Amino acid sequence: MSPITIALLAVSMSVDAFAVSVGRGAAAGRPRFGEAFRTGVVFGVVEAITPLIGWAAGVAASKFIQQVDHWVAFVLLGGVGLHMLYAAIWKKEEAAPTDSSFVVVLITAIGTSLDAMAVGVSLAFLDVNIFVIAAAIGLATLVMSSGGMLLGRLIGYRLGKVAEILAGLVLIGIGTNILIEHLAG
Repeated sequence: MSPITIALLAVSMSVDAFAVSVGRGAAAGRPRFGEAFRTGVVFGVVEAITPLIGWAAGVAASKFIQQVDHWVAFVLLGGVGLHMLYAAIWKKEEAAPTDSSFVVVLITAIGTSLDAMAVGVSLAFLDVNIFVIAAAIGLATLVMSSGGMLLGRLIGYRLGKVAEILAGLVLIGIGTNILIEHLAG
């Protein structure tokens, strides 16, 4: 996987956390840097761990589905991308939780990282360094969550929706590219 693809994947995986952080920042009024950074660290660590869990599950299952692994990657990435598009376009906006306790932030981080676990499963079928990808996802999520929380009051929810639409399209594109590369040769 090229560095550009890894960067696109990392940013795409961090968009849910960014959108939630924008909402948290908007709801908090004027969040402090320390609170935004702490939120970013929690989101980043969780977002880095979940693709590793998914990858491990995918590696365990790869022996059984090796003949169709490209289709599995395509369906998982495409499915996550379509879900992101659906959530951004048609789902009603929910208020972001304003409680900044560690437990609430952790639960929110887990909720926004489940798509990264599915992506981790799809990465098990590719020749990639999962640790580099997980670190990139974690770092991107830390930066985007912290920044999203600080920008939340200024930009509101709109930018979060646009970013989620773009991320969904990127994931669909990566999944389609995997399928085309396999079918072409």
